[in-house]
Amino acid sequence: MRADAVEAVIRGLKRAGVSIATYLPDSLLKELYPALDADPDIRTIPVTNEGEGAAIAGGVFLSGKRAVLVMENSGLRAATEHLARMGLGAGIPVVMIMSYRGELGENNWWAIPHGITMEPLLATLRTPYTIVREVDEIEQAVVNAYETAYASYHHAAVVLGGGIVR
Repeated sequence: MRADAVEAVIRGLKRAGVSIATYLPDSLLKELYPALDADPDIRTIPVTNEGEGAAIAGGVFLSGKRAVLVMENSGLRAATEHLARMGLGAGIPVVMIMSYRGELGENNWWAIPHGITMEPLLATLRTPYTIVREVDEIEQAVVNAYETAYASYHHAAVVLGGGIVR
């Protein structure tokens, strides 16, 4: 992940009032995790699976604070049950920042299904999302995701693709 993209994500999170980041590391966002860990304004909680991360982010919302779930888009499949219960059932929003594995041009055979399933799953979960491929759009996309999620009491996602993560 490009250094300027890392900075833009963190600026967006801070503008949105995020104080906790939960994540399951992936290779496309590998530069973001140590930057989040080093930031004095954001507490990080690494998790063992994305469903756990979604549950933590939902719990943070219930405490009156703001959290983000950062993961590879394949993690959406692992977190689907948690997200469905919280978003569709209870009105507990989780904002996700995901890397876009399996995007057109992907050269790893195992990653193609991640791209094939991401958008249909987001649609099934009724989750608004944006795919960002330009660094100068990241910060505002993050802020917009929080505005939408907290106005609707439902999830929102920012998917980082293209040259941002390759």
